[in-house]
Amino acid sequence: MSLIRQLGIELPILQAPMAGVQGGDLAVAVSAAGGLGALPCAMLAPEAMSEELRRIRAATTRPINVNFFCHVPPVPDESRQARWHEALAPYYAEYGLDIDGVPAGAGRRPFDQAACDALEPFRPEVVSFHFGLPEPALVERVKGWGAKVLSSATTVEEARWLEARGVDAVIAQGVEAGGHRGMFLSEDVTTQLGTLALLPQVVAAVSLPVIAAGGIADARGVAAALALGAAAVQVGTAFLCCPEATTSALHRRALMSEAARHTALTNLYTGRPARGIVTRLMRELGPLGDVAPAFPLATAAIAPLRSAAEAAGSADFSPLWAGQNASACREVPAAEVVRALAAGLH
Repeated sequence: MSLIRQLGIELPILQAPMAGVQGGDLAVAVSAAGGLGALPCAMLAPEAMSEELRRIRAATTRPINVNFFCHVPPVPDESRQARWHEALAPYYAEYGLDIDGVPAGAGRRPFDQAACDALEPFRPEVVSFHFGLPEPALVERVKGWGAKVLSSATTVEEARWLEARGVDAVIAQGVEAGGHRGMFLSEDVTTQLGTLALLPQVVAAVSLPVIAAGGIADARGVAAALALGAAAVQVGTAFLCCPEATTSALHRRALMSEAARHTALTNLYTGRPARGIVTRLMRELGPLGDVAPAFPLATAAIAPLRSAAEAAGSADFSPLWAGQNASACREVPAAEVVRALAAGLH
């Protein structure tokens, strides 16, 4: 059975779940256009997730993908936290903020029993994961209500690991992709391949449908991915300026400017490598290193800085997540983006 039939959609076009820049409206719009819309839940408490899903179910009967992170929460390291606060102290002073009052919040939720309990009444058609998979009992529970399970792989080894644990399709996430790298078997960023190199290797390594992600922004990118064996594509950055997204005005402006041509992997905003437009914070502290605490503990100290800078009209401390190809970012309805991508299917 083809992947689009398995997922119950018309077009092999998936909207990448993008926590922090979208809610249910974007998911509904993409699903209504024949693709697979996604609701990111990494930053939602179970109650907030349930409210979004109620809104989505009231707006469409089409399939939806509900996405979760499945990291293991770290044990806070006081010495590392102190180094992080020391690195950020000059910026806090610049904005007249008190770094000693910053709580050690988590910022991102992994998929757990509580999330599964809240999700089950909605029985989404697709559930996807980032950073591997949750414990096997939770995966089996999700599959038990009929959901198809997807997860991201950034290497051939990760794709084989996912296949061995029962996923229905693998998302081959090239290094061009915006947002968090889905890497989970290694922390070595030198293992990360571009989409056109990763995709055919994953297709050859597993017997599952493979979804291509990273750098795909237009019909030509879709056609190239399908020519290399992809069963579908997953697109994120091209949707960020759509009216249905909740992307901030500062972020939208950066996406449609020359600044979007320069992105980098950084762990400064969350503690884990993620691709975004280069900001002052990334330039001055270096985008990758060991100054930030483990994921997701870095977010707590960034939040006050981000708020203060944004209030002053600056994105110096904002995570401007974006892939390496923001060329398709336009202020057009999501359905128009889906139609433009679908032109690559013929």
